[in-house]
Amino acid sequence: MPYLYQSSKPRPSALPGAARATHSSGKGYEELKQECLCKGVLFEDSDFPACNSSLFFSENPPIPFIWKRPGEIVKNPKFILGGATRTDICQGDLGDCWLLAAIASLTLNEKTLARVVPLDQKFGPDYAGIFHFQFWQHNEWLDVVIDDRLPTFKDRLVFLHSADLNEFWSALLEKAYAKLNGSYEALKGGSTIEAMEDFTGGIGEMYDVKAAPDNFYEILEKALKRGSMVGCSIDTSSAAESEARTPFGLIKGHAYSVTGIEEVSYRGRQVQLIRIRNPWGQVEWNGPWSDNSPEWRSVSPSEQRRLSQAARDDGEFWMKFEDFKVHFDKIEICNLTPDALEDNTAHKWEVTIHQGSWVRGSTAGGCRNFLETFWTNPQIKLHLTEKDDGQDECTFIAALMQKGRRKLKKLGAEMLTIGYSIYESPSRDGHLGKDFFRYHPSKARSKTYINLREVSNRFKLPPGDYVLIPTTFEPHQEADFCLRIFSEKKAITEDLDENVAIDLPEPLHPTSNLEETEEEKQFRALFEQISGKDMEISAEELEYVLNAVLKKTKNIKFKNLSLISCRNIISLMDTSGNGKLEFSEFRVFWEKMKKWISIFLQFDFDKSGSMSSYELRGALKAAGYQLNNYLLQLIVLRYSDEQFQIEFDDFLNCLIRLENASRVFQALSVKNKEFINLNIGE
Repeated sequence: MPYLYQSSKPRPSALPGAARATHSSGKGYEELKQECLCKGVLFEDSDFPACNSSLFFSENPPIPFIWKRPGEIVKNPKFILGGATRTDICQGDLGDCWLLAAIASLTLNEKTLARVVPLDQKFGPDYAGIFHFQFWQHNEWLDVVIDDRLPTFKDRLVFLHSADLNEFWSALLEKAYAKLNGSYEALKGGSTIEAMEDFTGGIGEMYDVKAAPDNFYEILEKALKRGSMVGCSIDTSSAAESEARTPFGLIKGHAYSVTGIEEVSYRGRQVQLIRIRNPWGQVEWNGPWSDNSPEWRSVSPSEQRRLSQAARDDGEFWMKFEDFKVHFDKIEICNLTPDALEDNTAHKWEVTIHQGSWVRGSTAGGCRNFLETFWTNPQIKLHLTEKDDGQDECTFIAALMQKGRRKLKKLGAEMLTIGYSIYESPSRDGHLGKDFFRYHPSKARSKTYINLREVSNRFKLPPGDYVLIPTTFEPHQEADFCLRIFSEKKAITEDLDENVAIDLPEPLHPTSNLEETEEEKQFRALFEQISGKDMEISAEELEYVLNAVLKKTKNIKFKNLSLISCRNIISLMDTSGNGKLEFSEFRVFWEKMKKWISIFLQFDFDKSGSMSSYELRGALKAAGYQLNNYLLQLIVLRYSDEQFQIEFDDFLNCLIRLENASRVFQALSVKNKEFINLNIGE
């Protein structure tokens, strides 16, 4: 099962102080480093070896790369030289401009940078060939250890490098991020917001520049002042346009960083400017306010110094904000905390996090277009109780993230198309069924279903109870997910699929011979014919009896019951322990069997003799079992076929095992109560 169960109960957000060591040895950075220093050796990372598998998974290197340590490339390597700045990021021969744009933004916030890139690392007396970096992943911080062997060609770094050839922090950061995601190739193509969130644990919001609000300049200004990371890009209309250069020197389908936003005095009026950086370290805007444009001649030298304006071919440039809105299409903002950018009050948001899975056949129901399975998706209840200050509504951000897809690229996985819907909750608790969604429209939903790692939107809804349904667009698509709810006031969330409950009828007692029904009399005659005078039958004989009876039932299209099922029936009903079934025990079982057949027929909607695995939740509930998503997923994996169908024989086995398990559970509960009472009595 590729998607392991993780409880979707709400969790507190990750503390920024502690990062979990991830090396397979179980040892942290300091312990590994001290071991190397004591042995007098340089660290070699067996988790991410210096070989082709760490580079590419779908191809061989186009040229023979040689892995070298910084000291083998230059005479005097430095980890950081003159501070970590955005000019330290120059793209190499890897299509990870989205990552480099995020790293450039990272350098603008010293505190955030120091979290990701611990600054006490250096090439010096205690150098051991080992470095470490910290990344946020799905509500926890991870400490990723690497050795400093880097891929080179003719003594030059192949991938990310600094403009200063003696500086290596950015190249080592890229390597650590490649290790986190499985390989360098896994970093090809992505969204800047993805890396920004991994560097901060923040929340991303995306804007369509052409449809941005009127106060968009103020939103960006406030975001940058708060230390938010900002990226931008130009859309492409086809794959052929990817990285195509426009007449103005801009690159389509390319990730840029927004590194500044200012107003400048120009010929007696204020002009709004925005500063952009190309992670290539070259190729710049050539329109108004570009490096050598005539507009700068009318700006005082002091203003130019304030804006750090210099005519260098370093990939960074200023442009007029109005021109930016014409030429760029998307803005991505990663807020270090999701403070509202629309107001002037800084405040702490409440955060709750749910982990869950979409599993084929049980909880991968797809979007509302697929009503028959939509209701089977995980369901999260959201209680909005407190209005925003001075408002009549409650503000919250819902961010749905699919987990681990980049690392699964080597197995052919791609980003799934994901989104969510929000419904007003009825008064009753429990998993909402198909009919609810058939007759009730959503109150809110994600703006679009899109194949990004995370989909997030900001909402304002009246106080009340709501149910959020996270889904993939298509049904039957598997992935793990992380759902984060940020709210201005405290919001309570709970998973509607966590409770496990058993509600079985009282066990039946055999009736006397005088009270036997006509059906039971026929069974008794068949029993006597097969079993003999002792009126006990084996599993093989029970198989013959049940299949003979079921074949005569007109409305049933079941295949024959298996011998395994009959053995399981005897294990459930055999009170004497002799491995056989007495007629009195059979009579009790037959009453159960009739109820189970009735339930199966109720959920066999097309009368094909098999039931969709997505209907199993409802069928089991009708039989007295309320299961959480984890148990349901395990049962579907065990009993459904490749078309997500469950035959009656498998349904029967499932119910028998559940009843056996419930008996054990009840027996243990009684013993525990007796033990507790005994201790209390003492």
